[in-house]
Amino acid sequence: MDCYTLEEASSILTVTKETLRRWDSKGRLRATRHPFNNYRVYPKTVIDKIKVQNVFSRKDAPNKNVPVKEYKSIELFAGAGGLALGFHQAGIQCQLLNEIDKTACSTLKTNMPEWNVVNKDIRDINFKPFKNKIDIVAGGFPCQAFSYAGRKLGFDDTRGTLFYEFARAILEVKPKVFLAENVRGLLNHDNGRTLATIIAVFEEVGYEIYPPTVLKAIHFNVPQKRERLIIVGKRKDLPGEYVFPVPMNRIFTLKDALKAGVLYKNDVPSSAGLKYPEKKKKILDKVPPGGYWRDLPLQLQKQYMMKSFYLGGGKTGIARRISWDEPSLTLTCSPCQKQTDRCHPDVTRPFTVREYARIQTFPDSWKFEGSTNNQYKQIGNAVPVNLGKELGYSLIQYLNSLDNCKHIDNSLGH
Repeated sequence: MDCYTLEEASSILTVTKETLRRWDSKGRLRATRHPFNNYRVYPKTVIDKIKVQNVFSRKDAPNKNVPVKEYKSIELFAGAGGLALGFHQAGIQCQLLNEIDKTACSTLKTNMPEWNVVNKDIRDINFKPFKNKIDIVAGGFPCQAFSYAGRKLGFDDTRGTLFYEFARAILEVKPKVFLAENVRGLLNHDNGRTLATIIAVFEEVGYEIYPPTVLKAIHFNVPQKRERLIIVGKRKDLPGEYVFPVPMNRIFTLKDALKAGVLYKNDVPSSAGLKYPEKKKKILDKVPPGGYWRDLPLQLQKQYMMKSFYLGGGKTGIARRISWDEPSLTLTCSPCQKQTDRCHPDVTRPFTVREYARIQTFPDSWKFEGSTNNQYKQIGNAVPVNLGKELGYSLIQYLNSLDNCKHIDNSLGH
């Protein structure tokens, strides 16, 4: 049989085996049985088709699905606006953005004064006035652990968590489709049970869930090795199939981010930025572009790494100087953390605020409010704008297909 085992399919689709078993029982993704051992197996053609987003088949240019009509969205946990700006650039009209952080809300209002930015705890927002008026609900809910003892893993079992509020918004709004993004680590959190609960809740509130997929930002015109877990669901009463954006061939580098070229017409503008302590600077001075702590003299390695020197693992983010010819490593909320150094290739310093923003593909015109440290935090937490735009195009493609279905039905007199 030309099939994948349950374990192989789980690995390829980056979902738990429990999720695959549940999809099988509900008819979402049917397995067959091996003729000799009766174990679940999946036809390779089916699994490979689902995984089409990992096949490099698109042109270098971004996809552009033009909305056939105005599509409206709500964004929750909006942060500094990376995902919202990407949706906006794709042509989606945001009707409400919710964010509890006042400084991030100031950033949103400064750049897009026409946006309806609501600076409230999500628990205090009534979404019912938006029922059946919104096409997309999106956002990156904080990942919180759930308690499983004696639980049925349903909607009410997540009460008190921010995920519950995200699901409540979907339940009250009833959008055609939703998109949730999170860290890759959610896949294996609590041995996959957290993600299993999340999927079960989305199904309970009326949505068909596509296999959660890890997208690599470097495949979507982002000069950064950042990964995000994307969960998409469509309302169960709607036809058609959502398709994840297909990766692009070209990989952009730090040079593309900070120098004039395809991504930006001019070199990165100067801006505020943090500095290394003198002692750390003297050590990083000895690290070449593309290098890290292992490129230091042995004695300096031991001095800088201390007890970590004798532990396992590569720890390649420590004392890391990014090369012009590679994408940046994932940006964090602070450019000076020892475990995640992101040093400029030519000058021994962390990336500046505007360099951070460019690596996340924000336009130079996007102003960040607050202290320098707060600006780094806002940018580090954001979804890269170009990734958001590609996700926006993929949602538009699905919504356009719904309207095409209506047009066909009307033409047939249905």
